[in-house]
Amino acid sequence: MRSIRPTFTESDFRKATVSQPNQSCVEIARRSGWAEVRDSKTAFGAANDHRIALADPEPFLTAVRADRFGRRGSSS
Repeated sequence: MRSIRPTFTESDFRKATVSQPNQSCVEIARRSGWAEVRDSKTAFGAANDHRIALADPEPFLTAVRADRFGRRGSSS
């Protein structure tokens, strides 16, 4: 059974290592087998601070690392 989804605070998020300043940047927070991904250019807690919550983040993170979404190095 999966643990209860944690509540992440602003200090829990770190910028993704492949992010570049002023481009398509994301932040990720991880705890207790959960992860949330958010846009680093959006103010934390703002109405448009939409996040992706993942109960099992490893398949998603593996796909990102492998550039399966075709976005690495792209500024659009």
